[in-house]
Amino acid sequence: MASLAVLSLMKGSKILIQGAKNLSTKYAQVAIAGLPSVVRIVEVGPRDGLQNEPDMVPTDVKVEFINKLADAGLKNIEVTSFVSPKWVPQMSDHNEVMSKLIKRPGTRYSVLTPNLKGFQSAAAAGVEEVAIFGAASETFSKKNINCSIDESLERFREVTEAAKEKNILVRG
Repeated sequence: MASLAVLSLMKGSKILIQGAKNLSTKYAQVAIAGLPSVVRIVEVGPRDGLQNEPDMVPTDVKVEFINKLADAGLKNIEVTSFVSPKWVPQMSDHNEVMSKLIKRPGTRYSVLTPNLKGFQSAAAAGVEEVAIFGAASETFSKKNINCSIDESLERFREVTEAAKEKNILVRG
């Protein structure tokens, strides 16, 4: 059976699906073999967009940015990362960011965690979802997270097992 991809349409748009009548709906399902039935888009600007800023972004500015994204209707926002402040000083305020957020019902606020230590800090801050990340090359893996691909996979296993015990979602 073919997987279904969700095609988002503006209200009132019409499409034709394999000889079907014109449809006028907000969402139409189109059969596309091999694709997932749902795609979840995650806004990562508060984390990825800010982490390399040369000047420190004040915590209150980060929180306001995140709250405005949620107010605009975004449902999945990666808000910060629980990483060493030595390597990513811009994210050193992760606990404060988490505590100051105005959490909207229906919005999922996730954080990036590279290892078990980061996960434990994130869990203590009350996160509902963590993201893990890897690299396609040994060189990038070593430069980005200071370990080999095999070591990163072991870290992912540790994080996912700990997350399962605490009923915290994992995206990766």
